[in-house]
Amino acid sequence: MGGVSALPPVPPPRAGAAPDAPAAPGGARRSLAAALLLGSAGSTAVLLASGRIWAEGRAEVGGGTVALDATGGDVTGVPSALAVVALAALVALFAVRRGGRLLVSALLALSGAGVVAAALLGSSDRAALDEAAARTTGDAAAAVDGLTHTPWPYAGAAGGLLILLAGVLALRFGARWPAMSGRYERDGTPRRRPAPAAVDPDRPEDLWKALDRGEDPTREA
Repeated sequence: MGGVSALPPVPPPRAGAAPDAPAAPGGARRSLAAALLLGSAGSTAVLLASGRIWAEGRAEVGGGTVALDATGGDVTGVPSALAVVALAALVALFAVRRGGRLLVSALLALSGAGVVAAALLGSSDRAALDEAAARTTGDAAAAVDGLTHTPWPYAGAAGGLLILLAGVLALRFGARWPAMSGRYERDGTPRRRPAPAAVDPDRPEDLWKALDRGEDPTREA
């Protein structure tokens, strides 16, 4: 046995070294719950803010003044439209996988960023009230006086920030989230129909059940 060389000793594993473990399911569930909460709360806040008054002023009419106001929808329809897109993206996250989920997550994040930008731009807008003043006075050159803005545009921007955070969470952790069960998806293959249950001709209830299923109870099995 002199021709067989001894194998070198295997060094013992270092203390504290451990193989990489997969992410805990609880962490995926927590990130999913956080994204859903942030996205839905943000979308709700944006839709709520879009229906509130963003700007107020007055116009001179016939020697008097008329109070005017403009809601977020009057100033810009972008935040509310993007909030609806964000809600649809939250639902679509469960219906798509891999690359599709990445695209939907990016759409969610971009929707939030778009809401923030549109709301901040609308926080100093006066065009909507100038148009209202022109309609009220009948003078196309009329402009609103005493223009003031409310905090609602910033509430809409805060909602957009929540949507953006939900999109970031989806981009970071979305690959670990569960998807819609495969049993609800159709793959195009024909489904096998279950074999008809045996019918006892001496039991009237079996005959009626067979007729309800569209079977011929008198046919030999």
